[in-house]
Amino acid sequence: MDLGHLLHLLIPSWKSVAILALFFSYLAIAGSILPGKLVPGATLPDGSRLHYRCNGLLSLLVLVGLLGVGAKMDIVSLNAISDRGLELLSTTFLFSVLVTLVLYAVGCKSTNQGSSLKPHVTENLLDDWWFGIQLNPQFMGIDLKFFFVRAGMMGWLFINLSVLARSVQDGTLSQSMILYQLFCALYILDYFVHEEYMTSTWDIIAEKLGFMLGWWLLSTKVELGTAAVVANCLTFLIGYLVFRGANKQKHVFKKNPKAPIWGKPARVIGGKLLASGYWGIARHCNYLGDLLLALSFSLPCGISSPVPYFYPIYLLILLIWRERRDEARCAEKYREIWAEYCRLVPWRILPYVY
Repeated sequence: MDLGHLLHLLIPSWKSVAILALFFSYLAIAGSILPGKLVPGATLPDGSRLHYRCNGLLSLLVLVGLLGVGAKMDIVSLNAISDRGLELLSTTFLFSVLVTLVLYAVGCKSTNQGSSLKPHVTENLLDDWWFGIQLNPQFMGIDLKFFFVRAGMMGWLFINLSVLARSVQDGTLSQSMILYQLFCALYILDYFVHEEYMTSTWDIIAEKLGFMLGWWLLSTKVELGTAAVVANCLTFLIGYLVFRGANKQKHVFKKNPKAPIWGKPARVIGGKLLASGYWGIARHCNYLGDLLLALSFSLPCGISSPVPYFYPIYLLILLIWRERRDEARCAEKYREIWAEYCRLVPWRILPYVY
């Protein structure tokens, strides 16, 4: 593929715009009307709390059903995303730039002094655009942070399913493709089953490069031995247990600080910081689980090229950067309590290493 052809494939088309618009429209409508548990978010500095309708799993299942019926009636092509991957990538990128610019402009004009919408403008335009200036920007009553996290997770699954459909149609379905699809699907479905945990975490919003990894397996023949398959499964399992277990412990602790952790009373520093379970092993142990999961998504691609490992490497850099910012924020917020927690739990992410 020459550079000219690649650039041509990156040019957005009206069909890619329509796919993205229909997807976001469905999520907005389904998220507003489908039943779901109403979960209160964290208490904000002004004492207010946002409430989130956690109906992501039902929204996902309904959309899968609609697309299945549409494909059966030849209204929808299951290969639409995989066939238009690059132009959808560029369309999504342009959309994200446009949305963030609009949010910046609207935020600058906001006179709201509530914690959610109060603008925090600095003298650095790039920082304000990159990090945002409002805590919880909304559009027509929809919390945009929660909305776009849901869109990203759901979109990742549909990218993978479209690549899987193309692989089955072309007769190139491999063991590696099955492993990759299985791990990603379990991770995404688990997210929606436990969607309410998102309301109590400062979670990462990052591009899940599902298309890149799936496309690699679609275009590259990779055969894994039994030992490699077992190692890949163990990496996923350990990563999942640490990631989900740590986030669940934090969520339960915030709702009920007296809840036992691993069958024992929780150890709490200064009445505020959990130092039991996974949080007594490393201060950001959930990041370790996230990194192991990211690695398990790439391992089915083999080790013949570094390209499929872009995501775990990117995530490693991002999480270390975020961990540093989080440490500074907690040190300022909790002061002596945080210093005591650091003495008790000296490891940041990986025990005895970092």
